[in-house]
Amino acid sequence: MSIEKVLIVDDEALVRNFLVETLKRKHLDVSSAENGLKALALLKEHTYDLVITDMKMPDLTGIDLLHKIKEMSPHTLVVVVTAYGSVENAVEAMRLGAYNYLIKPFSPDTIEAILEKAREHVSLVHENQYLRQQITETNASPLVIGESVAIKKIMDDVRQVAQSNASVFINGESGTGKEVIAQAIHFNSPRTKKPFIKVNCAAVPESLVESEFFGHEKGAFTGANAKRLGRFELAHSGTLLLDEVTEIPILLQAKLLRAIQEQEFERIEGTKPVKVDVRLISTSNRDINQAIQNKNLREDLYYRLNVVPIHLPPLRERKEDIMP
Repeated sequence: MSIEKVLIVDDEALVRNFLVETLKRKHLDVSSAENGLKALALLKEHTYDLVITDMKMPDLTGIDLLHKIKEMSPHTLVVVVTAYGSVENAVEAMRLGAYNYLIKPFSPDTIEAILEKAREHVSLVHENQYLRQQITETNASPLVIGESVAIKKIMDDVRQVAQSNASVFINGESGTGKEVIAQAIHFNSPRTKKPFIKVNCAAVPESLVESEFFGHEKGAFTGANAKRLGRFELAHSGTLLLDEVTEIPILLQAKLLRAIQEQEFERIEGTKPVKVDVRLISTSNRDINQAIQNKNLREDLYYRLNVVPIHLPPLRERKEDIMP
């Protein structure tokens, strides 16, 4: 999920081909260049998750290339390759932003160890980006206040459904606390330490909805200057909240249904399916039967999302909760 496209840069054909073949056996999309200038041309056309570059090359050194990569694609990891006895050069490269280094000669096991560490690093970076965005609005113990029979029944349902992976559909008027209940489900579930990713379906421009959900590759459309992970991918192993799900354009709902059924999708202009494990919680303030009749919501998608329904009554219908 994290490292997919790799660029190998080395003027020695033997080393370059060895790295390419080793990484292709790991089912990665691998490109290669025999010098830094050709590498730069590729970097202008594509976004790479990882670049492995030799330190000593004609025209453009590994350090020079490292500087260029950090300017063009700051999130790309760079591993430098150096000869035995020149470790100080590799350490200097890491000080300048390289992620790690390889010392010649190296084995496939060494490359695999570097690759696994890079995958862990990228996964943590993506998860932390979203956790930082949400830290001010997400509470590990969401506050639900109420003494009414209705609220007590809802919280009993929350505790029970939290232990499963079933999709939950929360329906209620605006302001009734649908997002708070969604947080309560996530943070009382076995996924509590995994990402809780939210997407406000009503706030995303129609032209960007597919990218928001499933991500895109570099150059997928005007303005797509780098690869972007969608909310489904960022929510992997955690929970995805589809807030106001009836606002999703009807044409995209078929693709959403397939992603839910298969637990996989493709980024825009992507060539490989991305597999995910995501627990879905959806909300809506609409009359669902009316939304289905008006073609705002596909009926088959609704039944996929509505495995466990929760209805939140407004405060005027549970007046005993007003004082607390």
